[in-house]
Amino acid sequence: MEPTALAVHADMSFWSLFLQAGLFVKAIMIGLFVASVAVWAVWAAKGRQFKALHRQADAFEHVFWSGSHTLESFSKTVNPQQGSHPMASVYVVGLEEWNAATEEERRDGTAVQRVRRMMDATARRELEALEAWLPLLASTGATAPFIGLLGTVWGIMTSFQSIGVSKNTSLAVVAPGIAEALFATAIGLFAAIPAVIAYNRLNGNLGRYASRIETFVDEFLTVLERQSTKRAGRK
Repeated sequence: MEPTALAVHADMSFWSLFLQAGLFVKAIMIGLFVASVAVWAVWAAKGRQFKALHRQADAFEHVFWSGSHTLESFSKTVNPQQGSHPMASVYVVGLEEWNAATEEERRDGTAVQRVRRMMDATARRELEALEAWLPLLASTGATAPFIGLLGTVWGIMTSFQSIGVSKNTSLAVVAPGIAEALFATAIGLFAAIPAVIAYNRLNGNLGRYASRIETFVDEFLTVLERQSTKRAGRK
């Protein structure tokens, strides 16, 4: 094998490709690498968060539906101001609104409608907070390949300029520039693919948790309506 070919082969490591790239392509590579690290960090953190939320919801529903507490006494065990989970916060807000209603409002159904609005509004706020950092994943998945492609196009343009200046089209001249250019696209895909997978999985987890809260709100309001019917029947 010729010495030139050996030198080219030796310079094909990732680090060498990065060092040989132009300043603009280097900036793109660094940005994509940072985005990739951020994607994995968000995926890990949000994944742990959703697992914890589902565990808390399991424990909350188990105690709530066990029948060992009344609505009023159970509310004393959950306090949204002390770091409790979204389902507990939604419950406490609903119960506070129910307790603030008059007997007439409870009998004619006005109280239940107001409780639903308050619980739905609280659930939306809690879910919006859980959506934090998900847009980063969506944006990275959508834009990273194109940013990497920009680096590739720029690198290929630079390679052709070098060929024009040196007037040499041998593999030893062409290969390093093409490899540097394609390396930028590879980094873009390395950032985009995990971002898309993470976004889809986390967004699915968020949707399931939102459905779980919505189901709890419906069940809780059914309990309130049943209580109102019993009180009205006694009178």
